[in-house]
Amino acid sequence: MNLTNQQIITAFYTAFQKKDYQTMQNCYADEALFSDPVFQNLNAIQVRNMWEMLCKSGKDLKLEYSNISTNDNHGEADWIATYTFSKTGRKVVNKIHASFEFDNGKILKHHDSFNFYLWARQAMGLSGFLLGWSTIFQNKVQKNALKSLNNFSEKNNKIP
Repeated sequence: MNLTNQQIITAFYTAFQKKDYQTMQNCYADEALFSDPVFQNLNAIQVRNMWEMLCKSGKDLKLEYSNISTNDNHGEADWIATYTFSKTGRKVVNKIHASFEFDNGKILKHHDSFNFYLWARQAMGLSGFLLGWSTIFQNKVQKNALKSLNNFSEKNNKIP
């Protein structure tokens, strides 16, 4: 069954609301790429592992999505993730804009954008407020996120 690009995005975020990472993973092409301000340049295996990790660790994750628009090859959506950041126990409300590129009924490229500084202030508290604007701080967060993803992948025998 071929889904429209609008249906793919809807299925993806509906699955995310349910923490159904397997349905989310199935939305991606085998050569998919993902990037956001924290997780940079992930390949298809890494992005599938990332969603599984986030669904399993996001105990209080709440997700809303809206403004889905698509054409033959591209799509966009807005979504808001509300959750407790596990490393600090701080509540985060992250407003995200997603852009997609599709190929043969699957997500080929997925890019999420959000205000990293605003996210860092919420997630990290004072250190995010004081340093969240800096490239050095963002690079450290990216490095730690990739390390967490790699640890999750190894622990679950899902090595990219």
